[in-house]
Amino acid sequence: MSGVSITMQIRDAEVRRGFRKLERLMTDTTPVMAAIGTGLVGTTHMRFVTQTDPEGQAWAALNTGYAADKRNSRILTESGRLRDSINSRPGNDEVLVGTNVIYAAIHQFGGTILPKAGTHLWFRIGGALIRAAKVTLPARAFLGISSDDEAMIAETVFGFLERVSARR
Repeated sequence: MSGVSITMQIRDAEVRRGFRKLERLMTDTTPVMAAIGTGLVGTTHMRFVTQTDPEGQAWAALNTGYAADKRNSRILTESGRLRDSINSRPGNDEVLVGTNVIYAAIHQFGGTILPKAGTHLWFRIGGALIRAAKVTLPARAFLGISSDDEAMIAETVFGFLERVSARR
């Protein structure tokens, strides 16, 4: 996932203990990670609908001239490519959730775009040709773990633990 990735760990001691128990009971915990990944992809998709970051804060508003030209009024959703590229890759003790879309990082973390060649960037807004030395985009985080995600992860771990323990 070369577009953007972030690393997060579950710090809840009870959930970590539950996962360690699962590791002792299951030879492969990839199904647990797959379930968690599916949940995280779903909540990440919802952030494109609610236009909020993992903490529930609204994304920064669009430049009004740019917003007037957009086909889609939602922030970070012109074609849906970024949203639709969010995926997960489960492993035995981790799940990667992210995207390989090259422009994802500038939207996740914010930053300044400078010209690669030449002295200025050229683009159109509102039918006008704009010349700029740089363009700064605010961070609009879509990846991350919310408090609801933490609850989903705990429910998933303990649900698997209950089912696996019942079979023994």
